Amino acid sequence: MVIILGIFVSIIGLSLSNYNFEENNSEETNSNVEESIKADVIIPIKVSRPGCDLENICYIPSTLVVEKGKSITWVNDDSSFHSVTSGFYGEPTGLFDSGYLDPYQFYTLSFDEFGTYDYFCTLHPWMKAQVIVE
Repeated sequence: MVIILGIFVSIIGLSLSNYNFEENNSEETNSNVEESIKADVIIPIKVSRPGCDLENICYIPSTLVVEKGKSITWVNDDSSFHSVTSGFYGEPTGLFDSGYLDPYQFYTLSFDEFGTYDYFCTLHPWMKAQVIVE
């Protein structure tokens, strides 16, 4: 019985060795997806706890200067939900709001007008940053 089972496993192994699983293609696809999502601003780990504001690292960078018409992408690298909401905590301006970003989710926004855009996280009042469009 053991010999028959061994022969059967060998035959299956030989049959599968000729089958192309396309692992290389899926790896290339995954790396292309990762490369296509370039973070301009990162929401780093552990910023859901107070203290990141003391070093101004709740969003990295905390101030970003861009040209008019440029798109900015925020990536949530934390394990907590966060948002990118225009204005200040308790005083949103309504210009933009990512909604809650799941961990590792991203949000992209184009800035088509000159100005200074303050933003914050609706869930964590100490998290704030700024985009300056020149």
